[in-house]
Amino acid sequence: MVQDRTRKIVITGVLSAISIFLGITRLGFIPWFSGVSLTIMHLPVIIGAVLEGPVVGFAIGLIFGIFSLIQAAIAPTGPTDVWFTNPLISVIPRLFIGPISWLVYRALKRWPIPALFTAGITGSLVNTALVLSMIGALGLLPWIAIPPIILSNGLLEAVAASILVVSVVSIWKQIEGRRGKRGSSF
Repeated sequence: MVQDRTRKIVITGVLSAISIFLGITRLGFIPWFSGVSLTIMHLPVIIGAVLEGPVVGFAIGLIFGIFSLIQAAIAPTGPTDVWFTNPLISVIPRLFIGPISWLVYRALKRWPIPALFTAGITGSLVNTALVLSMIGALGLLPWIAIPPIILSNGLLEAVAASILVVSVVSIWKQIEGRRGKRGSSF
């Protein structure tokens, strides 16, 4: 029980650090032709939720959201970054990525690869849909502008997320399986 709790804390810390690293180095953003970047910043949240459950996903999402808020305030890279100084945009939507990804994964767990693929797509689309919905609800963009953003950025982010989630989690589980066979544990 203590080992399980320790594992969850360690994984939360490591994946939160990876999320922060991706943001600080800007490696979490892929330049895209529309002038906005595709993001993979939400991947640690999805991976943490799939590996360790909704509470871990929630915690990593919280760290991701707080980091987004702080970075938008102290190191903005574009004119829309000021929007992310509002926690309704930067923090609250990120809290739902992990728990919803976990629910989807859990529902489809019988089929591991489709479950991971679907959890990756879902987590990414949850991030996109909730952030853009808050931006629309706060009147920062007209609602008519949101569907083209989802189509041009959100769907590509979701496909990238699904492929990366399948790859990372599959490799992780293979490594864990090998460790388990040798008798050592995490």
